[in-house]
Amino acid sequence: MARYIGPKTKIARKFRDPIFGPDKHYEKKNYPPGQHGNSRRRRKQSEYGMQLMEKQKAKYTYGMLERQFKNVFLKASRKKGITGEILLQLIESRLDNVVFRLGIAPTRSGARQLVSHKHITVNGKVVNIPSYALKEGDLIGVRERSKSLEVIMNSLASRADKYSWLEWEDEKLTGKFLNYPEREEIPENIKEQLIVELYSK
Repeated sequence: MARYIGPKTKIARKFRDPIFGPDKHYEKKNYPPGQHGNSRRRRKQSEYGMQLMEKQKAKYTYGMLERQFKNVFLKASRKKGITGEILLQLIESRLDNVVFRLGIAPTRSGARQLVSHKHITVNGKVVNIPSYALKEGDLIGVRERSKSLEVIMNSLASRADKYSWLEWEDEKLTGKFLNYPEREEIPENIKEQLIVELYSK
């Protein structure tokens, strides 16, 4: 399946937000890309333009394709509650995102690769689908023969318990998905209401 593998700093500059994590190149040039750089006069963005930009930003942040993203939105819109919040909760419960949040991988793309290459288990069984939707109480672990992988050990060495909706056991290299996070527990700078408005047209 197609994935964006182009320059990440350029995308971060487009959205004026370091969506792929700390980026020293973005810090130097935190203005939109283009030949004329920061001096270029930019037209006022339309309402549709802002909504589209927010959706694209969310897709790039979580590494999702359009059809995948729209399917998650449709699922969220069928549930009771605030659609935008439910959308982010469903995306946050994806296996690749939780592997990243637990600190098993340093980036979401790295987490997706670990899942695809069968290094990750859910409730003791190997799962190689990055978009696998976790349920409350699911146990996420590192496969026994993958526990000595350098990339995993290096990432875990610098992990920190940041999220109250996840639990981690160092000895077993196992995490638990306790519950869906509340909106204020999701650190991503995304205006989800604009995405809801875009898809509701």
